[in-house]
Amino acid sequence: MADDSGSGFQAGRTALVVRIPEAEPVVGGWRERCDPSARAGVPAHVTVLFPFLDEGRVDASVHAALTDVLGGHPSFDLRFETCGRLPDVLYLVPGPDKHLKRLTEAVAARWPEAPPYGGRFTEIIPHLTVAQGQEDAVLAEIETDLAGGLPFTARVASVELLVHDGTRWRERASFALGADRPSGAAL
Repeated sequence: MADDSGSGFQAGRTALVVRIPEAEPVVGGWRERCDPSARAGVPAHVTVLFPFLDEGRVDASVHAALTDVLGGHPSFDLRFETCGRLPDVLYLVPGPDKHLKRLTEAVAARWPEAPPYGGRFTEIIPHLTVAQGQEDAVLAEIETDLAGGLPFTARVASVELLVHDGTRWRERASFALGADRPSGAAL
């Protein structure tokens, strides 16, 4: 959830993310220092859709629709082997990224009023942000340090709904992907 404008940290904003707890030992320290979303309570993650719907619109029917949309996708593994760059952003590259793109496309198709990246970018680039807003020399230092913790693999079995409460991002719900959703499970 790169947030270079500060506008993402508004009360009532929501995001759908895939937690990557396996990344924390590798990126946690750098994220705390160099990624505002980490300091605001967001764990290591790959964004599925941000911004999503305003919190006031996320009711039982939206939860049911998310359960259906996301439950139609199987769980999968991601491998993080390299770093990538966007302007002022250093990130870990998840591969293969086709499952992440499909999740984003499915949610955006169901809620076209919530396009990926707020419609700012047309290309979906799944990534796990490590640092943003830093000088190139700092990003290069971080990238060199991260190489010692790569590669690693992560299992993706759910998508989390995060809500910003005006101070921090908090998990509001978790939606299991198809292969990991118990029959008849309620959230």
